[in-house]
Amino acid sequence: MAAHRKPKKRSLSGHTARTAATIALAGAATVTAFDGTGHADPRLTPAAVKSKVDALYREAEIATEKYNGAKEKAESAEKSLDELRDEAARKTEKLNSARAGLGSIAAAQYRTGGIDPAVQLALSSDPDQYLERAALADRADSRQAAAVTGVQKQLQEIDQLRTEADDTLVDLRSRQAELKKNKKTVTGKLDAAKRLLSQLTAEQRAKLTGDGDRASRAAGRDGSLNGSAKAPNSRASAAVSYAYKALGSPYVWGATGPNAFDCSGLTQAAYRSAGVALPRTTYAQINEGQRIPRSQLRPGDLVFFYQGISHVGIYVGNGQMIHAPNPSAPVRLAPISQMPFAGAARVA
Repeated sequence: MAAHRKPKKRSLSGHTARTAATIALAGAATVTAFDGTGHADPRLTPAAVKSKVDALYREAEIATEKYNGAKEKAESAEKSLDELRDEAARKTEKLNSARAGLGSIAAAQYRTGGIDPAVQLALSSDPDQYLERAALADRADSRQAAAVTGVQKQLQEIDQLRTEADDTLVDLRSRQAELKKNKKTVTGKLDAAKRLLSQLTAEQRAKLTGDGDRASRAAGRDGSLNGSAKAPNSRASAAVSYAYKALGSPYVWGATGPNAFDCSGLTQAAYRSAGVALPRTTYAQINEGQRIPRSQLRPGDLVFFYQGISHVGIYVGNGQMIHAPNPSAPVRLAPISQMPFAGAARVA
């Protein structure tokens, strides 16, 4: 039996060795890129973190307004569904009473020698058959015909209500799915921003998120700014006063007060306190009341920002507004020049 000799290992040198090393490094880089175990990116500067966090907050705010809109529509659909079901229940009870009355007529007819065909049809357990053959009702006397026609009408109304309820339920489920999707988007963006901010020291975070606090404290909580124009009416003045009292309240997405707010939640709550009902979202609020050019702003006017109308504040005079910025900053005073101005509305 022939002996098997182990082949000698061939060493790599020169160009061959360099090529092998390059391939090995490339492979290692590919692996770490996919399994996430490679070296972390160099730590971002505070300015870079702020830029990325601001972008994430903007994206989260857009999703928040979509969430608020979907929530408002879902609540409306749910209310409509409950009302339709209640009305259908009331009409069904009324129908049962009407059919019981026809039963009394049928009993009387039986005692006198027979049941009219129209009454038999009205008492049928098959409403479709009854509706198709309701023309036979003209064989009954006037009282019976009126009773049968009434039952027929009630059956049609109940059928229509049930159809509307089914359509509303489909709409509600669609809104609920949209809510879930937007909520996931918002929380994902906010979590990413939180992770970025955690890279900074407490002092760096304070510097990035502390803009406006000094101005807010200087303005005080009495609802006035030196030299500012007066509100156009008592409702606008009341909304401004509410906004000042909200200074320092935390930003919580989806919140409408009284202890926390998002941007459109603050404006809605402020005007609610003044007896004015505003819709929930920024893109609906801008269509309320009268559009105002920037040069004619007065305290109480709503000021909107960004191309998609995704942010809103309450103008308080001297080029300043009170708004709920983002989760890193409480309700505060800020210049309206801080963000791209998109329009204004006087809603009171």
